[in-house]
Amino acid sequence: MPVSRVLFFLGCLFAAAFARAAELPPAFVDALKRAAIPLDHVALVVQGLDDDAPRLSHQADAALNPASVMKLVTSFAALQQLGPSYTWATEVWADGPLKDGVFEGDLIVRGNGDPSLTLERMWLLQRALRTRGIKAIHGGLVLDTSRFELPDIDPGAFDGEPFAPYNAPAGALVANFNAIVLRLKPAAAEVAIAPDVALPGVTLTSRLALVDAAQCNGWRDALTPGFADAANAELVVEGRYPRACGEQAWPIAPFAPAATFDFLFRGLWAESGSTLAGPTRAGLAPETPPLLRFESEPLADTLRRLNKYSNNLMAKNLFLTLGAEAYGGPATPAKGAQAVRDVLARHGIATDKLVLENGSGLSRIERISAASLNQLLRAVWRSPLFSEFESALPIVALDGTLRNRFNGSLATGSAHLKTGTLRDVNALAGIVLTAKGRRVAFVMLVNDRNAARARAAQQALLEWTWADDAR
Repeated sequence: MPVSRVLFFLGCLFAAAFARAAELPPAFVDALKRAAIPLDHVALVVQGLDDDAPRLSHQADAALNPASVMKLVTSFAALQQLGPSYTWATEVWADGPLKDGVFEGDLIVRGNGDPSLTLERMWLLQRALRTRGIKAIHGGLVLDTSRFELPDIDPGAFDGEPFAPYNAPAGALVANFNAIVLRLKPAAAEVAIAPDVALPGVTLTSRLALVDAAQCNGWRDALTPGFADAANAELVVEGRYPRACGEQAWPIAPFAPAATFDFLFRGLWAESGSTLAGPTRAGLAPETPPLLRFESEPLADTLRRLNKYSNNLMAKNLFLTLGAEAYGGPATPAKGAQAVRDVLARHGIATDKLVLENGSGLSRIERISAASLNQLLRAVWRSPLFSEFESALPIVALDGTLRNRFNGSLATGSAHLKTGTLRDVNALAGIVLTAKGRRVAFVMLVNDRNAARARAAQQALLEWTWADDAR
């Protein structure tokens, strides 16, 4: 190709880029330039919820990775399919005779995917068992996790952090988001480690060096947990721990979901003065009515914790629940993905660019377009469940994952937005209440190696949207 034609072609490309930039807020474009993020790596839509056309639209049909903004899709599908009052039930059977508070048989527990079984709610479950007369269990625990059928997953495959709570796998029977909490307690020359709840059969070994660093920042990054044996009977923590940190709580997820449930159930049961003598094994619950059906908090409350704090495990369990409820158990990722697609299609939301893996956004392959997210936000605005959806999202500069973001912004307190962050991904989407009292759908997706530097551009676009000037 002659040089003149190449130059002409490049000139057309630059002219098109400048034309697109001219349609966007100058402060936003300048912030992207300072961050060295090309416009071609950004997709956005800004549209009044009552408007017929977007105020801004750039690469709206591009299929990009939304990171945790994908939780909006799972949450929308759940509200529409299950309803805000939906609950999960953890069921318990007593397989044996009970006499004078002593139960001679096994306690059978079937999980149905409750993602909100915190330590506090585990205590309430056990209290409900004690009110039914069970004080001591001479048998063991039988755990039924057949509601979910999941492939074997390496929790560290995503980013090499297998013990990070955000990497915890989904499970039909999950306690405390599959996390245990370790207390790090510096003494004269060592750092002791103790669990918040006893871990029967597990030895905790501290190989932490106590150092006299003046700062405590980044202390978690200096810790390396691991197991000393294949049986996971000794958990070893190595690294350097600044004396200035004092005592700290450190949540980690070293065990599979059923094992974590077992440890926490036994630990809490022992704390109450009750006994549980026998071992734990996998099994199936009987077909008879259970002794106890322990209901979760309602879905509307679950969505607040899920989205405000971007809880990946909760989103994964919800995604699987959608599949099981739509197509019957056992739940699988494929059923969950089809259930979500079905809901979106019924509400006129395009799915041609949608790629689902686990519904949480903790994925390298999940994709959606800014246009589809905008359609979703406008669909939920027309829904009677809009209030439940909006109130579950973080509020700019006030709470959740946005508590410390955009502080001092003109939009403080005026937008409910879901954040999404991965390596090379920075996303933000939700509802902005403008200075003129109008609600506007806001979607901005960045897929670029400099995505972590996109916050200034996000704030510029957010404040432009909030100002709601006549245009």
